[in-house]
Amino acid sequence: MAVKQNGAELSFMPMHVADLDEVLAIEAVSHIHPWTRGNFSDSLAAGHWAYCIRPQTDQNNTQTGTFLDPSVLWAYCILFPAVDELHLLNITVSPKLRKLGIGSRMMAAIEGVAAQQNMPRIILEVRPTNESALALYQKLGYEQIGVRKNYYPANPGSGDREDALVMAKSIKLEA
Repeated sequence: MAVKQNGAELSFMPMHVADLDEVLAIEAVSHIHPWTRGNFSDSLAAGHWAYCIRPQTDQNNTQTGTFLDPSVLWAYCILFPAVDELHLLNITVSPKLRKLGIGSRMMAAIEGVAAQQNMPRIILEVRPTNESALALYQKLGYEQIGVRKNYYPANPGSGDREDALVMAKSIKLEA
């Protein structure tokens, strides 16, 4: 699947075990409590829909005139298809590429997948302290439907936990 981003197509390629070193490098610098190799491996083994997002092969960036290296991982996501909803388990954009609209484009593509698969709702959890993610989801029409108490590890050393806001969005399905 390809999504246009600032003059470049983003390619959603299935994530494979061979991608995990790159994924883990981004994960480690992006999250207070990052997923482990085992978490990603388990998701792949369970058949979750896992994608690596890279610039499409042989595209030039028309804004900067630079070649976009398709071997560079820009972002990734893990989706869990349930009976009647798509659960977004992990979505992460490389810190160097944040604030460029890649997250919004990824969410639009994920919503398109949900619609194609006749899943009328997407749900996700987000830390209340992750203000940029929370703002993005709200801008895209996600609404809080609940709270998961003590869901996230907050401080690796102290054992403190942080609640998760559960958010959802209804997806328009083709008639």
